[in-house]
Amino acid sequence: MKSIFAALVIVMAPVYAQAQKPTRADAQNVFEIITSDKAKTQAFCDIGELGDQIEEANAKKDFKKVKELALKAEELGRKLSPEYGILMNGIQNVDADSEDGHQISSTILALEKLCARE
Repeated sequence: MKSIFAALVIVMAPVYAQAQKPTRADAQNVFEIITSDKAKTQAFCDIGELGDQIEEANAKKDFKKVKELALKAEELGRKLSPEYGILMNGIQNVDADSEDGHQISSTILALEKLCARE
């Protein structure tokens, strides 16, 4: 599965306009929220699949499809939690090479592993 990080940031940015700088505690809180509810875990995984489809549609320059898929992903993102949206919108404000950046990335990767298909 491709990394869904970029797709998640793009999809969630319009939902939560005020970007804050998230911390590793914020990421851990989101991890616990998503993993504690099977429906939320499935929604997270579905967003990842939509992210892959968005990439494909974008490569084909099918921008109508990109918009349609992004709207679906945005709707799913709203179901996860407000904390998730804040994390995804603020992630661009975190230095990826910082300790917090590494911890947040690790937490997102751990969520992605829940979606691994065999």
